[in-house]
Amino acid sequence: MAKKLLLLAAVVYTILLVIVSLINLKGLPDLGSTFDDKIYHFLAYTLLAVLWITFFKHNKGGPNLIVVFIGLIVFGVVLELMQHQLNPNRTYDPYDLMANCIGVLIGTLIAGRLNIIKLK
Repeated sequence: MAKKLLLLAAVVYTILLVIVSLINLKGLPDLGSTFDDKIYHFLAYTLLAVLWITFFKHNKGGPNLIVVFIGLIVFGVVLELMQHQLNPNRTYDPYDLMANCIGVLIGTLIAGRLNIIKLK
């Protein structure tokens, strides 16, 4: 049951991340820095990696965690390029892409090293 809930959470979060990445966002809380957007990217992709890595870590016969890591990096690259192509109010920013990748790395390390959730 816990695996199914984790899978549901990962899928729903991924869909929400796609939607949020492709629409115009206004009214996000101001964190008081000049790189708030990068912090949001980092946090979003850290959580994305924690969800998916935790799910696949406990899924026997699933893909290797390195494959999941690479898939999440590719997902971030594709999504960054899509938002630039599909929404004229959004721009491609290599620093956003770097924040995405660092978030995936940190999320992977967190989920891969710690037993955050014990699934049966």
